[in-house]
Amino acid sequence: MPSCHHLLQNMEIEFNKRAAKQYNKLPKHIRSKADKQFLYLLSDFRHPSLNAKLYNGTSNLWQARIDKSYRFYFYIVDPHYVVVALINHPK
Repeated sequence: MPSCHHLLQNMEIEFNKRAAKQYNKLPKHIRSKADKQFLYLLSDFRHPSLNAKLYNGTSNLWQARIDKSYRFYFYIVDPHYVVVALINHPK
């Protein structure tokens, strides 16, 4: 699992307990994709492959892509991106 405190450009990624468990249960190839997306998140919040957007009109819960089928959900609590879920995206 990526470090819970991965520092780059003054932002860090943290996982809550639920997200950490979900991450560990992901298939290995999806975990690799998630790691790549987390690096994109840290370097450029608006990276096109993330397609980061506020989730269903919430004020601070964000959704971003891992791949075509998986998404991760996070809050921005400066200086952290707090990942709260990694799930297979319902279609």
